[in-house]
Amino acid sequence: MRVLYGVQATGNGHITRARVMAPALEAAGIEVDYLFSGREPDKLFNMEPFGDYQTREGLTFIQKEGKVKVWETMRTSNVLRCWQDAGKLDLTGYDRVITDFEPVTAWAAKRKGVPCLGIAHQYALSYPVPGHNHAVLSRLINLFAPVDIAIGVHWHHFDYPVLPPLIQPPLFEPSVEPDKVVVYLPVNPIEELESRFSQFEDHRFYIYCAVSEPVQRDNLYLMPFSREGFQRDLASCSGVITNSGFGLISEAIQYGKKVFSMPIKGQVEQQSNAQVLDELGLATVAKVYDRFAVAEWLEQSPPEPQPYPDVAGELADWILQGCAEEPAELAKRLWQHGGSSATLLNALTR
Repeated sequence: MRVLYGVQATGNGHITRARVMAPALEAAGIEVDYLFSGREPDKLFNMEPFGDYQTREGLTFIQKEGKVKVWETMRTSNVLRCWQDAGKLDLTGYDRVITDFEPVTAWAAKRKGVPCLGIAHQYALSYPVPGHNHAVLSRLINLFAPVDIAIGVHWHHFDYPVLPPLIQPPLFEPSVEPDKVVVYLPVNPIEELESRFSQFEDHRFYIYCAVSEPVQRDNLYLMPFSREGFQRDLASCSGVITNSGFGLISEAIQYGKKVFSMPIKGQVEQQSNAQVLDELGLATVAKVYDRFAVAEWLEQSPPEPQPYPDVAGELADWILQGCAEEPAELAKRLWQHGGSSATLLNALTR
């Protein structure tokens, strides 16, 4: 079986899922080519697992100062170019297209009659999970990256055919340095983050941001983007301060880290995630930065690590079998594997 795998590269969460799926698909004997869109090619990093991948401009959202800039997004998005790229994409020899909310491959498959499977957190939002208007969002999701079969992932299934988070097992043994905090707020200016966290002198903040090499400024450690370096710090910290993106928070839950989450304004997915996190008790959620709320959160103890089942391995085998089993049965089997899945189920039903 040969597959073209399209990945939305705007956020690192999509790429992280592809990193997890890549070895699982290879182990299943599936030949895969990768296409990334939504980010300038020179801004991609640690891409070795994807071999000789392709890139396209695609579509993305403009985010500044912690907000989605709707009008700027509409003004700069090159929808015509995306449509043309989809028309020119050669799908000859591919048995299936997989898209992680990537529009060029999704639309190419739709226009050329190639079966298309969507695997992304966004597809879970096609169902009435908390925090958003699913009827409207479902239509927007299908317009952005249409698929024949949609597989969504989330922190709970909410009685829908939604799978547990698709993340890799911990790269490092979890430990806890009580004063160490990882910060990932990529849409906020570095100067703003320095001003905020320099006030908490009893804690060390490892801020991942656009620097070329590590820089220490008193209790602040400015860190360049690095998959392995980030995972090492995540494994040893006590907590994570971030927005309400799905991938990083899933990893934090798996490692057993407390989370302080601030959803990006105007980002519907993150608003929904924030409500789910609050309802499940998985994070301290704040609509805006609150120094006193952060101070209180810093004194909290981290939770226990919560392992997830092997979603990637199960998905790869399911794809190899032609996606014949109903997604609802696949979801049921994975949620019954225990670990954090069972913990979240108990949290909602007790």
